[in-house]
Amino acid sequence: MAVTKKAEGVAKEKKKGGGFRETVLLLIMGVGIALLLQAFVVGSFYIPSVSMENTLLINDRVFVNKLAGKPERGDIVVFKGWKGGEDTIKRVIGVGGDHVKCCDSKRRITVNGTPLDEESYLYPGDYPSGDDFDVKVPAGQLWLMGDHRSASADSRAHVDEPGKGFISEDAVVGKAVLRYWPLSRGYLFARPDTFDKVK
Repeated sequence: MAVTKKAEGVAKEKKKGGGFRETVLLLIMGVGIALLLQAFVVGSFYIPSVSMENTLLINDRVFVNKLAGKPERGDIVVFKGWKGGEDTIKRVIGVGGDHVKCCDSKRRITVNGTPLDEESYLYPGDYPSGDDFDVKVPAGQLWLMGDHRSASADSRAHVDEPGKGFISEDAVVGKAVLRYWPLSRGYLFARPDTFDKVK
């Protein structure tokens, strides 16, 4: 009888040890999967400036899909930006081959001759652009602008630099898909309808 109790005690100790090892292993695997997702699939980014107001406010946090494919007009993207390649977030206005111009007689930006109705995302009271420009976007490049145009150092601010304000599609980290923080401002992003009219 004593031998049986002793054997039961040893079995219980082994079971406790095995449970702990399994927990540690699962924890390590969970962290590994999270790191892989962060590196290759979904990234989390915080907003450091006012350049995308009111779509994104300072300290908002967004999830970015790194496997979303080629950027399209109207997408909000995170990319390696003009300041030493640091992460930057702006809206895609023009893609390779597009003719982007500011402005028409109603002070609207046009893409391939089609005026954009930007009221749904433009900062209230802001003009589409205080600066006139007329650019043809090279293949594989993007023309990017913030939603708070008068407070955004975007493609317009870099036209005199070697890259002429354009950003390579290869510099794009991913597309913003969800504003998740603060919870009260949670929002799933979609491309504005105005870009569907551009040919």
